[in-house]
Amino acid sequence: MIAIGGSIGTGLFVASGGSIAQAGPGGALVAFAAVGLMVYLLMQSLGEMTAKIPVAGSFQTFATRFVSPSFGFAIGWNYWFNWAITVAAELVAAGIVMSFWLPDVPGWVWAGAFLAVLTLLNAMSAKAFGEGEFWLALIKVVTVIAFILAGVLMIFVILGSHTDPLANWTEGKDVFHGGWISIVAVFMIAGFSFQGIELVGVAAGEAKDPRREVPKAVRTVFWRIMLFYIGAIFIIGTLVPFTDPSLLASGEADVASSPFTLVFERAGIAFAAAAMNAVILTAILSAGNSGLYASTRMLYSMAHDGKAPKIFGRTNKRGVPMAALLATAGVGLFGFLTALIGQGAAYAWLLNVSGLCGFIVWVGIAVSHYRFRRGYKAQGFDLSDLPYRAPLFPLGPIVAFVMLLAVIAGQNYEAVAAGRGLEVLSAYIGLPLFLGLWLVHRLVTKSKVVKLSEMDLSAPADIEESAKVRSARTGVTN
Repeated sequence: MIAIGGSIGTGLFVASGGSIAQAGPGGALVAFAAVGLMVYLLMQSLGEMTAKIPVAGSFQTFATRFVSPSFGFAIGWNYWFNWAITVAAELVAAGIVMSFWLPDVPGWVWAGAFLAVLTLLNAMSAKAFGEGEFWLALIKVVTVIAFILAGVLMIFVILGSHTDPLANWTEGKDVFHGGWISIVAVFMIAGFSFQGIELVGVAAGEAKDPRREVPKAVRTVFWRIMLFYIGAIFIIGTLVPFTDPSLLASGEADVASSPFTLVFERAGIAFAAAAMNAVILTAILSAGNSGLYASTRMLYSMAHDGKAPKIFGRTNKRGVPMAALLATAGVGLFGFLTALIGQGAAYAWLLNVSGLCGFIVWVGIAVSHYRFRRGYKAQGFDLSDLPYRAPLFPLGPIVAFVMLLAVIAGQNYEAVAAGRGLEVLSAYIGLPLFLGLWLVHRLVTKSKVVKLSEMDLSAPADIEESAKVRSARTGVTN
């Protein structure tokens, strides 16, 4: 549920409409399916490494052990920054959504209130975070299922007044509006929409039985998410023409309106707009909740590995790294930028900055897995001993790596072509920051690429011990 909840959010509820408007229903489906394939390959890579070595700071730990300490340093800080900024972006979005009901209350008031709630929830315990995230995710899942069912009934003219269910897919309707260029542009939106699915790797560090639960999550969660995304986009594309001006809403309306609302309203469901804005608010709070948890655990992990101040590695009696939590929550204060530069502008900037950081982390997962498997074989281990084995290696991480480079390069090609410097800066600033962290750490520490024969492939001692106990009870080895 954490993985599902982390990747079903405003990308599906809001940005899906803009994707269809930009590339047509067929183009949006192709773009989301292609990115979905890439995410599937990444989940296989992450599942293999995380099931073998479940640690809270999985991405930076894997990058450090299997690539180089400097690469791990840059990946860790990049991931922390990515989700810490995402928390700020979600707080901005929450203020915009609340304006639907209370337009006279400044957005920064809601940003501060929701930041306090999320911080308190994370400060209670990992269990409290998990419980809260479960219910927030459940609301989103139920909404998507209800949407798909309502859409199917409308397509078969059982509900609503839609008369020709295939009208938007027939020839002459510009199903692939804008051609390949538009499809490539939607890649970026689709990639951001799927970000968060990697949270299963962070949560594995505090799971009770990660070697059983992580493979289970990897095998099932992707197909559920693909069903939600592909199914929802097909229904929107079928029921709402891509030329509908409601799909082209810009500025603050991007967050406060939703193609889900359009479909529900046309199905004759009363209070559709208010209900969907409530769901979007839960989606935003869920993303903020997950982001606060993930970035806090990453900072905690880096402190234990000597990549961050030691104070961030301390926990209270409930096992919560409070210093890391408060430092991360402090970044959420960027949500108060809304009072200075306007809610819509702040949200766009924060979204652009965090989006590229997420893609960089995915690159790190692909590279780390490729080298992990090579090191595993070089040290003479049997692949059958892995708790989960990625079936498409080595093709999987290689294809994902190439696709990610294309996504990163085309992050905002329109702004580059038009020479809009400020937009280019906001879209690509994460890349030089990552490369700068990597290079400076390498120059200072003189670290080198880890040799395959010297990779640390050991799991935490408590994980190995619990695996031995389960093996003794069941007669099944890992």
